[in-house]
Amino acid sequence: MRDSLQPGLAARLDYVVPAERTVPYLLPESDYFAALPSVLATGYLVGIVEWTCMRALDGHLEDGEQTLGVHVDLSHEAPTPPGSTLTVQAELSAVDGRQLTFTVHAHDDATTVCRGTHRRAVIDTERFHARLRAR
Repeated sequence: MRDSLQPGLAARLDYVVPAERTVPYLLPESDYFAALPSVLATGYLVGIVEWTCMRALDGHLEDGEQTLGVHVDLSHEAPTPPGSTLTVQAELSAVDGRQLTFTVHAHDDATTVCRGTHRRAVIDTERFHARLRAR
């Protein structure tokens, strides 16, 4: 991790929600999901939040380092229909060793969609893959 990896790093992501990121597409083999309304799926929302947090880290990790999501504590307060723009803002609020905590907020044109925290762990990519192969 570089010395520049400090609280206050931030990123913003504007994401136009395609139909393929709505609830029926989350697990199409599930009749439960297939029957639900076509609004942004919480599972995809989590991915978009992770993406935003990763963008905040651009240029602040050493070569061979990556981050993995290890904890999510997010609300999903309002539905976002396809075609709407979701704006996610993430700020690195704490660095505790290799644990990074982000404060996040997302909104669309109408209202707040999501708020909460997301934690990521900095990993040595090669060592991680070696441990995974040993499993």
